[in-house]
Amino acid sequence: MSLIEQAAQRLEQLRKAGQEVSGELSIPEAPEAPPADKSLSLVELAAQRLRSLNEHPVAEPPAPVVVTKEPEALPSVVRRHVRPNAADSQAPSTLEAGRADMDRTATVVDTSEATTPQQRARRFDIDFTRLAERGLLTPDMPQSRIANEFRVAKRPLLNNCVGKSAVPVENARRIMITSAVPGEGKSYVSLNLAMSIAMERDSTVLLVEGDPTRPSLASLMGMPPSKGLIDLLVNPSLDVSDVLVRTNLGRLSFISAGTRHHHSTELLASKAMENLVNEVASRYEDRILIFDSPPILAAPEPRVLARYMGQIVFVIEAERTSQSMVLEALDALEACPVVMTLLNKTTSQEAGYYYYYGSSTS
Repeated sequence: MSLIEQAAQRLEQLRKAGQEVSGELSIPEAPEAPPADKSLSLVELAAQRLRSLNEHPVAEPPAPVVVTKEPEALPSVVRRHVRPNAADSQAPSTLEAGRADMDRTATVVDTSEATTPQQRARRFDIDFTRLAERGLLTPDMPQSRIANEFRVAKRPLLNNCVGKSAVPVENARRIMITSAVPGEGKSYVSLNLAMSIAMERDSTVLLVEGDPTRPSLASLMGMPPSKGLIDLLVNPSLDVSDVLVRTNLGRLSFISAGTRHHHSTELLASKAMENLVNEVASRYEDRILIFDSPPILAAPEPRVLARYMGQIVFVIEAERTSQSMVLEALDALEACPVVMTLLNKTTSQEAGYYYYYGSSTS
């Protein structure tokens, strides 16, 4: 092959490599090329130039620059998983940029958030010392007088729950605590009864603060205000597990009265309340539901609630509540299959602070 043919072949190779060639037989300039000798012929100059290019290879063409669209801001559920470090300030590679564009079209599930009712339920540690100072029953006083009195009071209720009564009681695990008028101690009885049943080895309790006009159970336990029963009734997007509170007495859970509402008493008599009671009873079918309701003669709503219950504990304050009030209230509870009376604040030394003279009517 002649020198001119070699030069032409070399120029073709350079042209394919992307070099800038001016004219059909132009030769690309090489860095620091020696000055051309005008006495040389065109062929000799071409040969000299080829030798110079071989000594100084042409650099590879630069990689194309990929300009990507700036990614949109990540949602908060994703941002929580990003741990900033020094590498975050570096530009992403082309492959990473493409993968980010694909990920923006996918649905991101935040697995760090609670997804089950057990995970969503909150926890509150009851101060049992504080309860004992207020005369309430606590797990560390199983042989006290108050513990023995509520042991007697709860036994017929539990027998109905497990089907040991002479006649089966429908919805026996739904127990409502009420009284004729305010101030007779029904909330006090509700908490003590719930504590006593939760101290049983094979019984779990869900205590519901169902007196939104005069709520006292949460404050008795030292629990701060939180969403509860009324919030469930007015906000369909809430789930029972969103307001349920687990306690350090493992078999006792609690739902507070919740946010105050100007129609709270009417909500207790609504269809939403009936649905809620049925839902709670079916979802937590292994638990005994204790519902602290408003007094019977103070509002008509408890009479509606009584229809959803299987057992009612009717609290009577000794030497205060008149017989006519008691009879009027009992007549309003005739829709419930079992009504048991509990005498509170008695001065009898033999009976103790609480005296139960249980009777049931159907």
